[in-house]
Amino acid sequence: MAEVSEVLMSVLSTIRVPRPGDRVHKDECALSFSSPESEGGLYVCMNSFLGFGSQYVDRHHTRSGQRAYLHISRTRKAPVRIEGGFNVEQEQYEEEVKVVLFPDRQEVTSDDLATMPDLVRERVSLAMAGLMSADSVSHALQVQQWDGEVRAESRHAVELKQLDNGTKIPPSGWRCEVCDLQENLWMNLSDGRVFCGRRYFDGSGGNNHALLHFQQTGHPLAVKLGTITPDGADVYSYDEDDMVLDPKLPEHLSHFGIDMMTMEKTERTMTELEIAVNQRVGEWEVIQESGATLRPLSGPGLTGMKNLGNSCYLNSVMQVLFTVPDFQSKYVSNIDKIFDEAPSDPTQDFKTQVAKLGYGLLSGEYSKPAPDLGEGSEPSSEPRGDQVGIAARMFKALVGRGHPEFSTNRQQDAQEFLLHFINMVERNCRSGVNPSEAFRFLVEERIVCQQSQKAKYTQRVDYILQLPVPMDQATNTEELQEAERRREEADSSGAPPPAPVRACIPFTACMAALSEPETLTDFWSSAAQAKTTATKTTRFASFPDHMVIQVKKFTFGQDWVPKKLDVSIDVPDTLDLTALRGTGQQPGEELLPEVAPPPLMTPDVEVKGILGSHGNEEDDSLYSPLLSPVLDDSTVSQLCEMGFPLEACRKAVYYTGNTGIDAAMNWVMGHMDDPDFSAPLVLPGTSSAPGTTPTESVSEEHLATIVSMGFSRDQATRALRATSNILERAVDWIFSHLDDLESMEVSEGGRSAAESEGSREPPPGPKVRDGPGKYELFAFISHMGTSTMCGHYVCHIKKDQQWVIFNDQKVCASEKPPKDLGYLYFYRRVTE
Repeated sequence: MAEVSEVLMSVLSTIRVPRPGDRVHKDECALSFSSPESEGGLYVCMNSFLGFGSQYVDRHHTRSGQRAYLHISRTRKAPVRIEGGFNVEQEQYEEEVKVVLFPDRQEVTSDDLATMPDLVRERVSLAMAGLMSADSVSHALQVQQWDGEVRAESRHAVELKQLDNGTKIPPSGWRCEVCDLQENLWMNLSDGRVFCGRRYFDGSGGNNHALLHFQQTGHPLAVKLGTITPDGADVYSYDEDDMVLDPKLPEHLSHFGIDMMTMEKTERTMTELEIAVNQRVGEWEVIQESGATLRPLSGPGLTGMKNLGNSCYLNSVMQVLFTVPDFQSKYVSNIDKIFDEAPSDPTQDFKTQVAKLGYGLLSGEYSKPAPDLGEGSEPSSEPRGDQVGIAARMFKALVGRGHPEFSTNRQQDAQEFLLHFINMVERNCRSGVNPSEAFRFLVEERIVCQQSQKAKYTQRVDYILQLPVPMDQATNTEELQEAERRREEADSSGAPPPAPVRACIPFTACMAALSEPETLTDFWSSAAQAKTTATKTTRFASFPDHMVIQVKKFTFGQDWVPKKLDVSIDVPDTLDLTALRGTGQQPGEELLPEVAPPPLMTPDVEVKGILGSHGNEEDDSLYSPLLSPVLDDSTVSQLCEMGFPLEACRKAVYYTGNTGIDAAMNWVMGHMDDPDFSAPLVLPGTSSAPGTTPTESVSEEHLATIVSMGFSRDQATRALRATSNILERAVDWIFSHLDDLESMEVSEGGRSAAESEGSREPPPGPKVRDGPGKYELFAFISHMGTSTMCGHYVCHIKKDQQWVIFNDQKVCASEKPPKDLGYLYFYRRVTE
């Protein structure tokens, strides 16, 4: 022990006590998904506080020279059976903590420290205690459960009058006083009478007797029997028509002989019932295949992912991406090289964390069944398929950093996350192999002026094909109309709503809507030098190796409230898009002249611009009206009141020439999917938002944040100037202008090198792959819920001709893949 004491003394200067702000990684290895519960435990560097599994700690010791590591190991305890079940309050793990000194792996326990010199004992003990008490990085990613809305306190609770009628409620054996129903029972808190609850549209529930009692007596509050526990109960206010909180619930229950502290839960809460009913009759049951006993799968490529709190959108997207060969070869095949080249803090390196996730999903090392409760545990009635799986906490934190949505634990749109992740891949693969090229394709837009019959061709890069849903093409129109009639009757009579009916839309109708020409009513024709009508046709200029199709299920109702279209589409297993390939300029076809449209002017207001780039204070002849447009404030205000971003409203009014609310609204609806939809209006001839100048100072703190994400200082400066120094908007702006940023070389004066070197060749176009337009379906992601901001995502992937469902940690063979209810579909090219 004296030798160990000497080693500790020699490395004492490298052992640190965590301070506030230090990032302590004591729950997850930086290079794998090992944790203290894994075989071999976790080694935490006592200097950098990085955690490493047993297979990577030697690598870190060799590279860093650090010798002292805190080894944390947890072993799961078997639960102790008590009367009535298992003692769930018991600690689940036995924890062992010790210091390990490398390279000889000498171990030092707390008891060993007691025999060492005071300086060593105090310093090491303090460091050990500090590490164990410090919040880990993963602790910041709090798991948030979806549990409906937060309940408010009832206005009737505090002053509730209770009748002294001598009623005492027994602890069990309850029945409805009218129909003898023995479930879904509610006790009125005013008079203690027990009645059944409401009837649901599927016939379950009760017979509405508790509601009828309120209508007859006016007694507002009732508690659901069977949900009463020492922690609370379900209380409903018929007068407020909502679930509520009763701060005096123990007192109100005691009035009728119920001791809240001795009660146990025997019935499902209303939240559980609502979710169960939705799952039973809606898309939840079908998409998750919960009506069948699914066969669990495990092995390489069949690894589940833990839900970190509304992270199912991320789980589904990453499961699909790592079935694409480009992502496998880029990150998993080169994992040793990536780890060898990783920076000193690999938790903050994009390439390292993506490789770690890919290997975790594909290797099979973490594809193991979740442990049972222990000996004597009762078998579950639910189909099993849960795995230990992997928790992608570091990855989620890294890819979401700085983003206003993906940095939170709120539910997100899987399509938006897919594009966000592709943007990050693009940015991190500028000088090497880029796996995002598997999805990249060119879109050809052909606009024909109806007055001159001359055409204009443009091309743009895209990664996702957005498929419209023509609701007027439903094949079950009569059934839908009858369901709507029954719903209106139920609303007017107060009866339970009928079961919903899903619209059936042919896939061919969706493709026809995609390919049909669009009429542009306010097109400015450079040939006619006036506004006229034009038609726009969209086609493919190239076909990618992998085609992603998004079904545009999310839209706005007539009241501008977002809603989800409940549709079934017969999406095919094979797809031939050959007929949608663009042909470019046709023989004999004339092109529209390359002439810019006139400046935006209002009919009765003289526009005076700001100083142009060649003007001066004495001579305003070169003032540009383009730089200071007059926008119709009333139209901008109307759009803002509808909930659209201010900058999007300004652009809508600008690009429709102040022609009114209808034209501006059409512009908004047609550009909502643009990546820069809410970015500031950047006028022709300028490179920054109104109100900024090339020399405006920017926040050094914001600059440092953006530079840490992999961008240059000049690029970060440009983004902040374009967004009035607002960090969140600057991050959004920079991701939506990647093509511009990649081709720019900004000098210290704020002018790009392209401006100062007029002879420079234009940057080459984006690299795209091309080939036949024939595809086969290999994966799809489905969404359950009323909007992208809530609900749940799962994905189905075809592996070795077998469909597999990935539902977070549950991985099973799919029996009835619900291909008609998907949101994102993934196709791969079929080679002849």
